[in-house]
Amino acid sequence: MHYALNLRTFFYSHYFYLGLRFAAGLVGVTLITLQFADMTTAMTVCIGALCTALMDMPSPLRHKFNEMSASVLLCSAVTLLISLCAPVHWLLMTMLVLVSFMACMMVVYGKKSMPLQLATLFIMTMSMEHEMSMRQSFVHTGLFTLGALAYLAYSMAVSWILRHRIKQQVLAEALFELAAYIDIKADFYDTRYNLTEQFNKLVRQQSVLADRQQASRDLILRSHQNSQDAIVVQVHVCMLDLYELILSTHTDYAELRLHLADSPILKTLHDIAYKAARDIESVAYAVTRKRVSYAAISYAPELDAIEAELLQLQARVDAGKPAQEALAVLRAQRNKIRAIAQMIGELHQASQKAYASTPFWNDADMAPFLSQQKYEFKMILSHLRLDSPILRFSLRVAMAISVGLLVAAQLPYAAHSYWIVLTIVIILKPSFSMTKQRRSDRIVGTVIGCVVTAVIIKYLNYPAAILGILILSTVATPTFIYLRYRYAAIAVSIMILLQMHLIAPGNGNLIVERLTDTFIGAAVATAFSFVLANWEYQSLPRLIREVLGVNLRYMQASFDLLQGKGKDDFAYRIERKRLMDSLAALSSALVRMLDEPGRKQRAVEDINLFIVQNYLLVAHVAALRSILRRHAKELPVDAVNAMLEHSHDRVCRSLAHALQQHGQTMAPPHGGIDSAAAAPTPQVPWSGWPLVQRRIRLLQADADKIIIHSQAIVRDVAPA
Repeated sequence: MHYALNLRTFFYSHYFYLGLRFAAGLVGVTLITLQFADMTTAMTVCIGALCTALMDMPSPLRHKFNEMSASVLLCSAVTLLISLCAPVHWLLMTMLVLVSFMACMMVVYGKKSMPLQLATLFIMTMSMEHEMSMRQSFVHTGLFTLGALAYLAYSMAVSWILRHRIKQQVLAEALFELAAYIDIKADFYDTRYNLTEQFNKLVRQQSVLADRQQASRDLILRSHQNSQDAIVVQVHVCMLDLYELILSTHTDYAELRLHLADSPILKTLHDIAYKAARDIESVAYAVTRKRVSYAAISYAPELDAIEAELLQLQARVDAGKPAQEALAVLRAQRNKIRAIAQMIGELHQASQKAYASTPFWNDADMAPFLSQQKYEFKMILSHLRLDSPILRFSLRVAMAISVGLLVAAQLPYAAHSYWIVLTIVIILKPSFSMTKQRRSDRIVGTVIGCVVTAVIIKYLNYPAAILGILILSTVATPTFIYLRYRYAAIAVSIMILLQMHLIAPGNGNLIVERLTDTFIGAAVATAFSFVLANWEYQSLPRLIREVLGVNLRYMQASFDLLQGKGKDDFAYRIERKRLMDSLAALSSALVRMLDEPGRKQRAVEDINLFIVQNYLLVAHVAALRSILRRHAKELPVDAVNAMLEHSHDRVCRSLAHALQQHGQTMAPPHGGIDSAAAAPTPQVPWSGWPLVQRRIRLLQADADKIIIHSQAIVRDVAPA
């Protein structure tokens, strides 16, 4: 379950704060307007505030102002344009299609532009029902803009006051997702769970975690002005270091299960991982409540049990029984668990006070870690080609809205065509899987909302009760729109239907008509989800090339760090972030493809294994880094670096070979792809040799497997 759906954490989450801010702003703007004007004017001002509120998301203040200002300008322009065209039916229909097309083309700017697209299409549908004179159109637009500017000023003021609180909430969400990630890793020690299925779950969660960590970076690393901001920076950096340690705990779980299936140590390992997840959650919970966090969990019993098991395994090895591999694996896990427990302790300490300096933060350029977005018109022009997914999506929506308008014109009852168009706008998304999910949520949410509204009108038809329910639904709509859209659909249906009931209480067919309009809009959207569809397999070659290219650069930065060639790990952190982002993008595409028709799915198993193998390379590098730190005493630098150099060459040759299979050439270190010199044999005694050699063998083996899965993907995807 999502952390914010738990009552213990819900009221401290930024989702609930967003709902309160949203509702207070809309209700406040409406009530103030009613003091000076009639209900019609107040509703126009309220809709202006609503369109701007759709852009009210956790963002750095400067970005929030730019995004919401763009919404004010664009939505005001659309309001004026549609209002002026409304008296001329053919011109109105033409402009509706053109505005729909252009609004959907804005998706080219990425995820941040999606709320702006929705706000534009929403006000387009709200403006199409009213025929006005030219003077009335300008007055109507002026009132709309007034409401939009009022909410902009209100939101910026509240966001400035709560700027540190929002950072805490977004950081806490990343910590909660990290705890969920550890919960999945804990089940690797439970023999009831299939290892392959657990890897799949882990990779999916890694995608979610990468998104939450990026949101945290964007808010926290852009600026810090006081000791409170310094604390969230410390916690954020400590969280990233802890994440790398957790990555390094990947081991041969099959080997552990084989040799220790009858031992209680597997349950002990599961329990200590579960404890670590709860420990991290306690930090996240303290952060959401603006409190410092103190360690309250002891790992001593589990660590003692692991030590006892190690003694037993050592005795079996001394007796000549085959347990050497299990002993090595368990000993390595013991060391990593100790390091993780220590790092969680540092995470608690990071929340307690601001320290003099923060690792990798001082005098560093944070730009590579932050989301960079350019809003240039030439990006739209570059997608004006038929093979562009953005253009195909825009054409799909424009055609669907055209058909929706034609159907609405033929209905026997007094249909509100804007409701049908709004349903189409909400359901139709750039990908088939998103459309499928949104359609289900929209229909179920609308049906439940209509039933609840009917009960309210029949049994609770009192002004005070309806006003209270309206306020609750107004809070719930933005709270759940990014959390559980189905709940948001229920809330928004109740809110709009009750508003219509208050404005026109005599319409007994209101709910039935809205249900009919919703089903018609859903049917049109479903039909057009197959028109000019962009199937996920079409983007797979590009995403795979990106993963391989970024992984090559990550390996270069990793081995430079392992060999001590850089003064710090800044470049390594940048490339690790880029690799995790590219893996998250590929993983998300795979998940979406699984929701598409079976005939449109390609190389599902091989893509999944390809993602896992690339993820394992990151885990092996993290483990190597941990081993070198742990065995730094008497480290034979030259001998270790020679082995690392050889491994680096071989791994990069494998990745370069895989890239060549996908039609892209990138020269591996020292040229040749097929050369494979023998690995240097260490001559210097050092306690870390067995661990380093074992991890390097695993690293090279997983790099070679990437070639195999890459070949299979090329065979399955390229012909399509």
